[in-house]
Amino acid sequence: MLERFKPTWMIERFSDIDPGQLKAHCIKAVFSDLDNTLIAWDNPDGTPELRDWMAQLKQAGIELIVVSNNHAARVSKAVAPLDLPFESRALKPLPIGLKRTLKRFKYQPDQVVMVGDQLMTDVLAANGAGVRSILVKPLLPSDKWVTMPNRWMGNQVMKRLVSADPTMKWQKELK
Repeated sequence: MLERFKPTWMIERFSDIDPGQLKAHCIKAVFSDLDNTLIAWDNPDGTPELRDWMAQLKQAGIELIVVSNNHAARVSKAVAPLDLPFESRALKPLPIGLKRTLKRFKYQPDQVVMVGDQLMTDVLAANGAGVRSILVKPLLPSDKWVTMPNRWMGNQVMKRLVSADPTMKWQKELK
């Protein structure tokens, strides 16, 4: 049962994910959570670090697509300055939204990686959809109130995962 929550990789920040390494793993698209993964949940403007990483992905020929549980108006407003495609109402932790995004953008599960800051939504949805996952640390130590229970449960599950597999550690690169 714990395997459902286990990420493929654990990388500290989205900007540590090297597009060359993604290509080496035959990744053609990055599906990414939005809040506290790419942008701070309380600051939707993004950062120069994000724009630099987006440029690196584009140069490598890797598409970045936001997959969010938020409603379309919220996601559209957040990604408009970044000019990113998105899928809203993803219903994570269910795999429905990821499968819908795979179909819409014509990718196979083995061509995609899901990047997110939560075991209980992002990683669980990715595993359910047969997509590899990269768990990143949240950009901010605080969350929206609706996220706090998921974060607490995720921390409990992470303790059990690490106890069962002590090799699970935060990395600076995909291995």
